[in-house]
Amino acid sequence: MIELAPSILSANFARLAEDVQAVVEGGATLLHVDVMDGHFVPNITIGPPVVASLRKATKLPLDVHLMIENPDQYVSAFADAGADWISVHQEACIHLHRTLDHIRGQGMNAGVVINPATPVQLLEEVLDMVDHVLVMSVNPGFGGQKFIPNALAKVRKLAMMRTARNANFRIEIDGGIGEETIAEAVLAGVEVLVAGNAVFGHGDPRENSQRLLKLAREANLQKV
Repeated sequence: MIELAPSILSANFARLAEDVQAVVEGGATLLHVDVMDGHFVPNITIGPPVVASLRKATKLPLDVHLMIENPDQYVSAFADAGADWISVHQEACIHLHRTLDHIRGQGMNAGVVINPATPVQLLEEVLDMVDHVLVMSVNPGFGGQKFIPNALAKVRKLAMMRTARNANFRIEIDGGIGEETIAEAVLAGVEVLVAGNAVFGHGDPRENSQRLLKLAREANLQKV
């Protein structure tokens, strides 16, 4: 199943509920929430209070991406705020297995994220316990960056590792996803597509979501 997860990092925060409703009408089935602390990445965004407000505004699953140091300290707070998925960076977790176990223990889907310079082989020991793997196709910290093509090679490797292990995690991608890149991401094996600027940056978020999903689904049909 191909899913579009609009990233609210690029939405208009003065009318966040309206933007959320627009992407729901456009076919989005997840909301991606980028949490940045100014330390792990050079930007500061939002915390649990905004997630709690989003939870009141939508029934869509909230895909919370923690780009922060010491993510273990905040898992419970985001769970209480209404997060459904939590993704943590391999690079930020000293005890990754324990962190992922903690997320699942809070009743949420657990995901692991890798930056562009991190090889997928470093995830081998946790692939059996994650619900999704998020491949960063830009260096995290800011929206609107250019897609890094080598991310697709990592997606293909992950798909092969999943088959070899008979695992069932989903493959997600984040960064530079738009009309020019979405089809090749799907063809490489991506199932969850995070898009921010391509959805909210210009035009109508509803129409943008519909157009991106159409391109993604057409590409998915080519795989059969």
